[in-house]
Amino acid sequence: MRVIATAGHVDHGKSTLVRRLTGMEPDRWAEERRRGLTLDLGFGWTRIGAEDVAFVDVPGHERFVPTMLAGAGPVPAVVFVVAADEGWKPQSAEHLAALHAFGVERGLLVVTKLDRADPGPATTEALRELAATSLGTVPTVACSGTSGEGLTGVRAAVGELVAGLPVPPAGADVRLWLDRAFTIRGAGTVVTGTLAAGTITTGDELDLGGTTVSVRGIESLGTERTTVRGVARVALNLRGVDRDRARRGHALLTPGAWLTTSEVDVRLRGAASADLHRELVLHLGTAAVPVRVRPLGTDTVRLALRTPLPLRVGDRGLLRDPGAHLIAAGADVLDVRPPELRRRGAARARGAELSGDLALAYLRRHGFVRAADFRAMGLPPAGNRVGDWLVDPGRFARLRSTVRDEVAAWSRAHPVAAGMPEDALRHRLGLPSADLLAPLLTGLETSSGLVRLPGTGLDPRVASALALLDEDFAAHPFRAPETDHLRDLGLGRRELAAAVRHGRLTPIADGVYLAPGTETRAADALAGLEQPFTVSAARRALDSTRRVMVPLLEHLDAVGVTEPLGDGTRRLR
Repeated sequence: MRVIATAGHVDHGKSTLVRRLTGMEPDRWAEERRRGLTLDLGFGWTRIGAEDVAFVDVPGHERFVPTMLAGAGPVPAVVFVVAADEGWKPQSAEHLAALHAFGVERGLLVVTKLDRADPGPATTEALRELAATSLGTVPTVACSGTSGEGLTGVRAAVGELVAGLPVPPAGADVRLWLDRAFTIRGAGTVVTGTLAAGTITTGDELDLGGTTVSVRGIESLGTERTTVRGVARVALNLRGVDRDRARRGHALLTPGAWLTTSEVDVRLRGAASADLHRELVLHLGTAAVPVRVRPLGTDTVRLALRTPLPLRVGDRGLLRDPGAHLIAAGADVLDVRPPELRRRGAARARGAELSGDLALAYLRRHGFVRAADFRAMGLPPAGNRVGDWLVDPGRFARLRSTVRDEVAAWSRAHPVAAGMPEDALRHRLGLPSADLLAPLLTGLETSSGLVRLPGTGLDPRVASALALLDEDFAAHPFRAPETDHLRDLGLGRRELAAAVRHGRLTPIADGVYLAPGTETRAADALAGLEQPFTVSAARRALDSTRRVMVPLLEHLDAVGVTEPLGDGTRRLR
């Protein structure tokens, strides 16, 4: 499906053209039909060639410019209508200014009412006006909505227009700007909008203003569907939201894929920052939000939004002065998570920064950013990829040069420790995720969640005490030193834990330590016993004590060396 908008001065025949092309009545309200004046957004669709084409018919009267902007904002192309008997008019200019501010680049000029006047002069004037905007040179066709003359040419021209439009990716994140919301008895809340990209399927869960809603049903072009992909006009029956919490200007979003922000930095098109009023309205999608404007550079400003919006870098909107009924400027979103401007001269510096590589500038400012956050902001990947993170190469290089010093300082402060805990090192380095630590540990030793310098051993005092225990174990490998003896050697809990981490002791039970390799030596000694054997027989074979023997056999059971038989005896596995 392709979706295009109409534009043009009031009473130039936009709705009549849509009516003749689609056979549908775009003016939904009785008041519109009574007055012959479009007051709200209208819709109609038809098939042209191999494409379904949906029209968003916008009002042309100056009183309804905000409604026109809501209709034109989300669509990629426009049919611009000018009447042959009236030519270029004030709302023609305002609609064109809006399309230019939105950056619409694809269009078709339709000169209507050729049965009332020669379309040549109106065509020439309109083409001159359009050529000076983002639309540039566009094809043109003339017709009469009353007699039907020229409508075949209009259909063919519309077909050529939509055939040249790009096809958005089906896997894109969904952002459906709502243009209508209403209630249907027995169904509940229904919303409509133009799906610009992505795919929506029945049962999908989407985010609406921080609330998770599910898609109960989908209708597109009057037909119920189970799935729809952009670009498309859609009506969604939602579960999980009341009608009063959904309205024009809200957006249905892929959960977690968009950053909703109340401050953005934008580049202006068609105006200088010094020329703008401080209070304007930002129109983007179907939203219209009052903003405060703060100049940054000659063509860049910061917008403080009264209502947060889900925006991405590259979004195009426009700024409008509602008091003067003027389009003030186009606004291209540059940064949806801009830095604070607290220091003197910060605004000027920020303006200069906005002329450079914004993705790299953002990464340098934060150091480490999740790749998903860059996607949510609309920024291209920058820096180096480490797992799910993007990292600033300069920041990473500086950390890599200091990590050894951090580990060495820790070792000096904790001489009996077997190494610096990885979590402690991560916090000292200011890393937001443990995944970022591993690439910085080149040339360091790691084990059991500890980091140490190569060749780092135990504190000399601890090593000396363990050497004395080694002599005792050599004579009696299964006699654990008593607590008093360990204390006399200066081996407290921290020192013993360090010895265990270094592989110098094997913990059997609380306060019971034997030499490393105890399991293998015990298995060799127990192999000489008649199987099964008792605790007493094992104690005699290992020349041990009951204090050690019971926990040792339980330890051997746990590691699979021995097997308890349930009657107080065991056997080797």
